[in-house]
Amino acid sequence: MDRVDRRGFLKVAGIAGLGALAACSTTGTPVPPPPSTSSVSSGPPDWAALRSRMSGQLVLAGEDGFAYQGFNPVWDSQKPAAVAKVTSAADVQACVEAVRGRVALAARSGGHSYAGYSSPSGGLQIDVRGLAGVEVLPGDQVRVGSGAALSAVSSALVAAGRCLPTGTCPSVGVAGLTLGGGIGVLSRKYGLTCDHLVSAQVVTADGQLRTVSASSEPELFWALRGGGGGNFGIVTEFVFATLPAPDVTVFSLSYPAGAAADALGAWQTWIAQAPPELWSNVVVRGGAQPSARIGGCFVGGVGALASLLNGLPAPADRFIQPQTYAEAVRYFAGGPIARESAVASSRVAREPLASPEKAVDLLAGQSDETYLIFDGLRGAVSDVAPDATAFPHRTALANVQIYLKTPPEAADEARTKLAAIRDGLGALTGDTGYVNYIDPQMPRWAEAYYGGNLARLHSVAAKYDPDRVFGFAQAVTPDQ
Repeated sequence: MDRVDRRGFLKVAGIAGLGALAACSTTGTPVPPPPSTSSVSSGPPDWAALRSRMSGQLVLAGEDGFAYQGFNPVWDSQKPAAVAKVTSAADVQACVEAVRGRVALAARSGGHSYAGYSSPSGGLQIDVRGLAGVEVLPGDQVRVGSGAALSAVSSALVAAGRCLPTGTCPSVGVAGLTLGGGIGVLSRKYGLTCDHLVSAQVVTADGQLRTVSASSEPELFWALRGGGGGNFGIVTEFVFATLPAPDVTVFSLSYPAGAAADALGAWQTWIAQAPPELWSNVVVRGGAQPSARIGGCFVGGVGALASLLNGLPAPADRFIQPQTYAEAVRYFAGGPIARESAVASSRVAREPLASPEKAVDLLAGQSDETYLIFDGLRGAVSDVAPDATAFPHRTALANVQIYLKTPPEAADEARTKLAAIRDGLGALTGDTGYVNYIDPQMPRWAEAYYGGNLARLHSVAAKYDPDRVFGFAQAVTPDQ
């Protein structure tokens, strides 16, 4: 078996895993408070009264124990006025009732929002990480608190011999991943994370705790599967259907500087024809001449995978290894991930790019910490109709993450570079994007993220949040 430097691969794969799971927190850039109505008040919150109602802890800015940081240091300057460390759904209800219409509020689970939306400046951050229980139920279901990280979900399921198709970054929260759709390394075989959602407990803008499912509040259930974190309410608990954990074969193929366009061009034709048991991505890395790495996993054995890999250009280095599901979880996680400063965006490629060379050229001369990450879709993702859930990109070939590492003090300059790459790629893909890689500067963002499902999402918002209690800069609102 040929081997590539695994540490080097995981450095890239860790970025890909992070991107596949980012934007997991659930709401909030501050917006002007909505007009006062019978259910929405004005004036500052009564923090003392809220504190007295909570079983958890309310910490105001300046008090001991105050913390607001998310995963990305770029957004550290965005400080809420208070953090509610909730321990029950009743705590979440109390927070919504006390704050709605007075200041912005946002739920925080994993804190990976690329736009920093889990830290509403001057508002209330509802930290749901105290709702992190994971219970594998009899049969094929698992009950998961909305504050659970993917590492905890995976650990519990591995111990039970089960799996749930999710992303790979261990510190990402299950909430945002699910609410935006949920792309991961088993998506082509088993579908998106949201496709396995059976029911959810949701606190809506009126303070009610609702159980939503296909038979209870079906329009809200539809919207929660791809409608994006932060919209419509705050989820406190999920129930998912799980699957038997499969054995897989993982692989990595590296291509040197100058070979990235050939690798990407071959990959997009290859993945379009691959069986659903095969998931793969291609990571294009910036430099004077960009390089590329094709990786992925196959629900099957080494021999069958090796035959499939013969359809790609010969790599400079190759790594193939059969693994149990538990081993694959650790492999793609790549070890602990520290906080990382970056800016990011996305496009969705509906079909193979007519000119992969132009996509690669967007990274020519960029820092070697600039990436295009093409995650293969179709397979089981496309078995679901585009309007069956709020996730609209069912028939797309690949999701493309654009990721630039940058120190916080250089974020503005990095955003200028990001915009040029995003818009250049958009000329090849059209105005598309994935809401879990939410970009505060994305042109025509609502259409890009929601496509033909946007009008129906507006209707759901009009029913469940008519006063924009969960409003933020890129919220789905009642307005058409």
